[in-house]
Parts: sequence; structure tokens; C-alpha cells
Amino acid sequence: MPSPRKYSVGVDLGGTNLRAVAVSDDARVLGKISGDTNLSAGRDAVIKDMVNAIRKLDDACGGGDLAGVGVAVPGFIDMKRGFIVGSNNLPQFDRFPIRDEMNRLLGKPVILENDANAAAMGERWLGAGREVDDLVLLTLGTGIGGGVILNGKIFHGSIGMAGEFGHMTVYPGGNPCGCGNEGCLEKHASATAITAMARLMQLGESVPAREVFRIATEETGDRQWRAIRIFEKMGEALGIAIANLVNVFNAPLYLLSGGPLPAWDLFAPAMLDEVKRRSFTFRNSKTRIERAVLGNEAGLFGAAYLPLAGHTLLPHHLEIEEN
Repeated sequence: MPSPRKYSVGVDLGGTNLRAVAVSDDARVLGKISGDTNLSAGRDAVIKDMVNAIRKLDDACGGGDLAGVGVAVPGFIDMKRGFIVGSNNLPQFDRFPIRDEMNRLLGKPVILENDANAAAMGERWLGAGREVDDLVLLTLGTGIGGGVILNGKIFHGSIGMAGEFGHMTVYPGGNPCGCGNEGCLEKHASATAITAMARLMQLGESVPAREVFRIATEETGDRQWRAIRIFEKMGEALGIAIANLVNVFNAPLYLLSGGPLPAWDLFAPAMLDEVKRRSFTFRNSKTRIERAVLGNEAGLFGAAYLPLAGHTLLPHHLEIEEN
């Protein structure tokens, strides 16, 4: 394998999985490691696993220039101090100076970033947003999050909490949310919301979103109609939210990612109808609303991009280096 001119390591630290990748500045994947996040062994053991993975990748890329390490994590980030604040998935790391500790152990710059923001950057670098400098990503899952890229950079807001799209109000007086609001987007368009609507539509007491999708696409009769209506209502809620985002940001591209994406053909027509109805900008521009393409790799590649952001990057498509 030829030594890369410059490369970085991205780490995706989740509550279940720990993944790391080495990527060159011309978008070659030089190595990848994945495993479990061993939270039961304690915080120090998880940090040791991350450091060992980074060193292993660095050794495999001998002869190159490691620009640094990007770490994508769930939860809010205190950008100034390098803390994770209030992550339900990583409670052991709450307000622990993970960035500075990893910097001390590695002797390389370490950048800590929210996983949804990293995913937005990954799509901008190597995914569906390669040709734009401004984009908005919505991540659909148990909840709904997202990230905003403006002028090629992550927009964090004043305290790092920009992009919390799941808590936009789409239905005043709608379903109550744990954040204290009512009618939040994630209470009407997330995978959790699909399950809740399936219960109300008498499809079952605890039917996962993928089963609702199966009913909508494989069954017939009344059950199929009910399942289809669930995705139509999901699309309406997403359309209201995206119309507001189009009106606020006027970005050329809005991306959706996450588990419910296979149901795109079921929810997208209602979503697009709402956006057209509610956004003059959308109706009178070439604004695009599309599916993200990197899946659960987006945050990993976005994290790898962060240390390279100050360097000249070649505009290549993602290429996987064959060993």
C-alpha cells in the first residue's frame, strides 16, 4: 500500500459499537477497525480501546503524516472544554475531558464532535453533498437529530446545540415530548413515533418501524391502508419541518438518513407536498431533498475529515484501498 501524503483517523464512539477508520486526504480508506464499546469495563478501558485502535491504524499507515484524530460521540459537546454533556448512551463520559485525555495519550490533535454533526460533514465530504458547501442533514432513528453545514463548516450555534431538529414544533398541542414541549418532530416522525402510531392504528402493541413497513408493502386490505397512513403522517410532519428549514437556511440540499429510509417511497410524496405548500423558496428554486448515501458510515468518515479540514483536500469519490 503506498504511503498517503496526509491522513487522519476517525472514531465513532457509540453506546454499543466502537469503530475507527484511517482515511487519506484523497479519500482512500487505508484501514478500518470495529468492535464493541466495552462500557461495562469502565471509562478507562474504553479510552484504552480507542487509543489502541488508533495506534494500530497509524502503524499500518507507516510513512505517512497523521494529521490528527476526530471522535464522533452522541450527546451535546462542550466545544471549548472538550466534554460530552448529557449523553444517555455514554454516561461514564459525562463532563469527562475525553478530548484532552486522548490528546495526552496520543500526542496528536484530537477533535470531539457530535455524531449527527459528524454525519453531516461525512455526507458533505464523501457522500450526497460532495458538490455543495451548504447542506442540512436530518437523522431519523429512535429520535431525530441533525447537522448543519454552512460554507463547508459545521454550524454549532452559540453553545454547540444547533441542529436539534427533533425538537422543532410541527404540531402545536401535539404529542407531549420528554423535552417538555408538545408536538415535537421526533414525536411524529421518528422510528419511535412510527411504533406509537402503529399502536394507535391497532397494528399491534409494540410493532417496530420495520414491521410497519412490511405491512405497508406486503399485506393487503385494511392493515395495509393503516400502515400506509402512518408513513403519510410521518411525511407530513417531516415536510412541515423541512419547509421551515428551507425558509431559514436557503441551503441547496437537505438530506435524510436513518433506519426509516427504506420507506422513502411511502413518506416522501406527503413530505414533498408539504414542503411545496409551505415554502415559497422551495417552489421557486432548485432546492433538493434527497436520501443520504453513506448510511451509518457517515459519522465515521465525518470524524475522519475534521483533522484534515485545514488542509487541501482532493475532490475524489470515496475509494476503498484493497489490501
